[in-house]
Amino acid sequence: MMGPAGGPGVGLSANQQLVADIERAREQRGRSWRTKFLITWAFIVVGLVAFILITVSVDSAFLEKVVPFILAGVPITLFLAVTSIFFATILAALGALGRLSRNPYLNGIASFYVSFFRGTPLLLQILFIFLALPQAGIVLPEIPTAIVALSLNYGSYMTEVFRSGIEAVPHGQTEAAQSLGMTGRTTFRRIIAPQAFRIVTPAVGNDFVAMIKDSSLASVVGVQEVLWRAQTAGRPTFQSMQTLLVAAFIYWVLTIIFSLFQGRLEKRMATGDRVQRRAQ
Repeated sequence: MMGPAGGPGVGLSANQQLVADIERAREQRGRSWRTKFLITWAFIVVGLVAFILITVSVDSAFLEKVVPFILAGVPITLFLAVTSIFFATILAALGALGRLSRNPYLNGIASFYVSFFRGTPLLLQILFIFLALPQAGIVLPEIPTAIVALSLNYGSYMTEVFRSGIEAVPHGQTEAAQSLGMTGRTTFRRIIAPQAFRIVTPAVGNDFVAMIKDSSLASVVGVQEVLWRAQTAGRPTFQSMQTLLVAAFIYWVLTIIFSLFQGRLEKRMATGDRVQRRAQ
């Protein structure tokens, strides 16, 4: 270590000082990048607002009446998304176990489920449940129709995510559990499932954010969520531009909020993984 007069710093070796300088430069680049990023967003937002104000004759009195009406659809939108992602997760877990099963019947059922619901449009599935199933004596109200369709559709996509998450758990851990005398069911419940759940959590968060937007398709069967209310408010006075922009802004804010929450969850899980690796 050099002395105070000629050294890079008191109490710091040359390598430590170099690392500190690199970290300081990295922080400065990060602040500069964030500043430029925010400036870019500000220019885009200002440009969009200016475009809307120039091209659309904004009726403030009209918006004061319809905005609360449209906002009243937010709880319904969130209810659809939360309930559907819950059932979709259950379907995905069962589907993943079926896809991994050596039983040809279970594997065939799971494979058909994934293929069919991934191979047909979500809108068609909603209309089929609401309009076609009554001909077979199965009648579902609007909200249950949307929940069933969203759950089945997203469950089929998430099945492959869950299957990949289960297969990502190192096989050596299963062998170690078996060597300790654990049964297959106990091994899955205590060893495989917790790790697989941590792996698939980010993907489930992405699907939830996407489901918030796709819940708007429920408007075609009369579910009074955000888009349905925006269309209903704008059509009588031919001011759909304003109401649809309000709806778009609401969906945008919801996705930003839940995306931020998802990002924090991923960082916390990543921190936990690093701590576990260091402990090992």
